[in-house]
Amino acid sequence: MRILALDSALAQCSVALVIDQVLIAERRLDTGRGQAAVLPVMARDILAEADIDPLSLDAIAATVGPGSFTGIRAGLALAHGLALGAGIPVIGVTVHEALANSLPHLGRRVLWTAIDSRRGRIFLDWGQGPVPCPLDSLPPYNGPVAVAGDAAVAVTGWLAARGTDVMLTNARRPMGRHIAVVAERRMAGELPPLPAQPLYVDPPEARPPSGGLRPPPTA
Repeated sequence: MRILALDSALAQCSVALVIDQVLIAERRLDTGRGQAAVLPVMARDILAEADIDPLSLDAIAATVGPGSFTGIRAGLALAHGLALGAGIPVIGVTVHEALANSLPHLGRRVLWTAIDSRRGRIFLDWGQGPVPCPLDSLPPYNGPVAVAGDAAVAVTGWLAARGTDVMLTNARRPMGRHIAVVAERRMAGELPPLPAQPLYVDPPEARPPSGGLRPPPTA
């Protein structure tokens, strides 16, 4: 199966071509902004490098979040545009799912994915869906924990300080191969469906004015 995997949920843009779960080509760029401009170029270059026609792809996989509001929208917009042109599906993958796929040998440890919300809090996901959480008010847990994500170091420190059996993993950001593998499993029915739409934890900051929108100007 030929899958183009896109990720811009965190402070990195990445595009990867994965064929039958083997990574063929990948580009990554550390950037917190401008994802909508760089992702299409990266996708074009990856397909050209591998000499793959977009029409020969089986699916586009894209991370849906949680993470950057702008980054998530940029990645999904490109995914839906490419998929529409090629007549193929877009498969949504959460950041937690992609990181969990990269850490298959945790044993009894429960994986906590900790994402920096940039608001003095984290988005915490242990497989039940992300929730916002202040760093100094992490939920209690009695069993062994492994922590991944871009806020993993801080969360591991807090857990260790209160005596939790915690392991810091080296998984910080979703990688293309793991995004594609999760997407392939979802397409095969091994994982429940997930809309390829932004997974926002916080409500949008922009709201309509309380008095309603202004009427359109008259001629």
